[in-house]
Amino acid sequence: MPAEKLKRFLDENNVKYVSIKHSLAYTSQEIAATAHIEGRRLAKTVVIKVNGKIALAVLPASYKVDFDMLKKELGTEDVRLATEQEFKDKFPGCEVGAMPPFGNLYDVETYVAACLVEDEDIAFNAGSHTELIRMSYLDFERLVKPKILRFGRKQKV
Repeated sequence: MPAEKLKRFLDENNVKYVSIKHSLAYTSQEIAATAHIEGRRLAKTVVIKVNGKIALAVLPASYKVDFDMLKKELGTEDVRLATEQEFKDKFPGCEVGAMPPFGNLYDVETYVAACLVEDEDIAFNAGSHTELIRMSYLDFERLVKPKILRFGRKQKV
């Protein structure tokens, strides 16, 4: 089960969390609706490449990555969406598109949209398309040590 590595890590670090099972869903908006979580309270993990290296961009499900903002924040023009082929082996045990926002577990940099910091808790895919983890944002930040940047733009509905 993909979530076991993550849960073991959380347990080893004495983090309180809730596991939420939901019916099969692929997009972050579908997952939010299925799990009855507001889109802005569900974090989605987007796999990107920065200067040729895989990284994670984490932002609310109701937002999209603004690559112009992200390039400016990172001070480089070499930022783009990663292809599935480029990252499919980087997150062992995880279903493609369901990676948790814990880049530290996979030796990749994690960038978090500043708007996520405002929430008390964070919910995210636990490595599968049928399970979420909800935990304190402060615990997430303490464990992952992400770089907090401004790169999210609310999607038009």
